Order: sequence, then C-alpha cells, then structure tokens
Amino acid sequence: MLAGLIFFFAPPKITNKFQFGFVRIFRKPLSIGRNFSLSASRLMASEQSITEDVVSRERYEKLHNHLANVTEWLKQEREKVEKLTGLRDRPVWKGVDFVLGEVIAASVNGLRGELIINRGEKDGLAKNQFILANESIVGTIFKVDDRTAQIKLISDPASKIAVKIAQFNMDRIMQGDGNSSAKVQLVPTKYKINIGDIVYAQKRPGFLSTPVIVGTVAECKSDDENPLVWDITVQPACDIKSLTDVAAIVMNPQN
Repeated sequence: MLAGLIFFFAPPKITNKFQFGFVRIFRKPLSIGRNFSLSASRLMASEQSITEDVVSRERYEKLHNHLANVTEWLKQEREKVEKLTGLRDRPVWKGVDFVLGEVIAASVNGLRGELIINRGEKDGLAKNQFILANESIVGTIFKVDDRTAQIKLISDPASKIAVKIAQFNMDRIMQGDGNSSAKVQLVPTKYKINIGDIVYAQKRPGFLSTPVIVGTVAECKSDDENPLVWDITVQPACDIKSLTDVAAIVMNPQN
C-alpha cells in the first residue's frame, strides 16, 4: 500500500519514465501476441472465404454443362438472326416436356452401359428419345414398354449418335468404347482439336431441337490405321456411373 501511495503521488516525470521503461522491456512479448492474434484472424477469414468458394463436383459439372449449352444456343440463335433478320423464332425448349425418371437398374461396365428407369410409354416416352442428366446428354432410349424404359448410355459400344466438336460445324458419329467414354473418328487432322473442347449432340428433328453437350475431348491423337484423321476420346460431361435420376426429352408432347 505504501509503495502504491508513493507511486501515486510521485511527479509525472518519474512515472512516465517508469511506463516507457515497462513498454521497452515487454515490447517483444506484446508484439508477438499481437502478431499471433492478427495471423489467426487472417487465417480464419481465409478459411471462411475458401469454404464459401468451394462447390461439389456434381454442382460444378452441372454449371459447366449449362454454360456450354447456353453458349452454343446463343451461337445458334445469332446465326438464325443473321439469316432471318426481323423474323421471330420460338425459344429453345418451347414445346418440350422433360419426363423425370428414377434409375431402378444399371449395368455400367466394360461391355455395357445401360440403365432402366421407372417411366414408359404411358408417360410419353418412345424409342430414340434423348436422355438428359446434369444438363448434358447421357444416352438414348432403345427399348420402352408401358411403365419402364431401357437407356443406352453414350459409353455403350452399341451407342452411336451424331455429334459436332467445338466450333466446327461437321457431323460425325460418336460411338461408345465400353470404357465409360466414347470415340469420335474420321475427323481430318486439318481441324485443330484441343483437349477440353466441348462435344455436342447434334440436333435431330423430332427428338432434339438444338445441340446439347455430351462431353469434352479427353484425348486426341492420330489414328493408328489412318494418320490423316484424328482418333478422339470423349469424356462424358457427367459421372454416368453414379446416375440416380434422369430426364427424357419429349418433343411436341401430346396434351
């Protein structure tokens, strides 16, 4: 108590020197604590930012495929406007129904790529209709009865659909290779094909009114038998092995 009273009544010059001395002695420990606090705050803010920016793989694929489709649709509409200036055209999906179906059986292996869904003729489904999942074409219907439909995935060796690659307006056939991917052949090497180029299912009257993404180029090399053409491997635009539900594209549905 006596020491406190002495310090309290001491002249300011003496007490100031004592305070400055205390600061000089404990400057490093205080600065370490302050830096640690700032670093912790920054780390927490960084982790929160990373958490907010990360999305699931399925969500990323869906957004990527949607962007690819919209880009191609805008290109198609721009070409129509250039040819038919002043004429109105219907929106891409006008007059189209999407019949949702759950996968009740699947066979996805090296020899086959097939699904069975719980929708059939009574729901408006028919042979050769395209199947959509995560905004991308994953196959076509090859057999249908009243309540179920069998789907041939684009990876099945028996699957053959007309496609176009990136900005090149050339129809080529894409065939499944039985290895969860597909092949596009007979593309001349004069075309510059890059890894990651988008592959679209070509429009087909009565079944598909506009190109829709099916996958991306995963590999492009000269064909072993004919070096003048490319041997192109296409990776599906979504994980076809984990599909649990799909949508059939029904053009001009009956009311």
